[in-house]
Amino acid sequence: MRLKVWIPTELLFDEEVTKVKAEAENGWFCILPRHIDFVTVLVPGILSFQRPGHAPEYAAVDRGTLVKCGPDVSVSTRNAVRGPDLNTLRDTIADRFRRVQEKERVSRLLEAKLEAELVRQLVQVERYV
Repeated sequence: MRLKVWIPTELLFDEEVTKVKAEAENGWFCILPRHIDFVTVLVPGILSFQRPGHAPEYAAVDRGTLVKCGPDVSVSTRNAVRGPDLNTLRDTIADRFRRVQEKERVSRLLEAKLEAELVRQLVQVERYV
C-alpha cells in the first residue's frame, strides 16, 4: 500500500507501508493491503503505520479525512507531525504547541494595540465633528 499524508502546504510524506492504524469518530481501525475501499473522518490523534521491514512509525494528526482507494491510502489534515517513536513525537508536539501559543499571545497583544489606536483615532475624529 502507498500512504500519503497531505497538509495544506505540502505532501508531508509518501511511503510504501504494510499497515495503517488510525482513529475515526467511531473508534480505532487498521488497514491492511487488501482492505475494502472506504472514506472516514479522522479525529485528532495518532496515525500509526509500518513500512516493510521496519518498526512502526507514528504521526500526530489533526482532524482530517482518510481515503482508502485500491492500493492507496491518502490522509488530508490541517496539521501533522511525524515521529519515529511516541516519546519523540510527544516532545515534538509539546514544542510545537509552545511555539504556537507564543505566536498567539503576540498576535493578541498586537491586536489589542491596534484596537486601542483605532479607538484613540475615533475619539479624535469625534472631537472635530
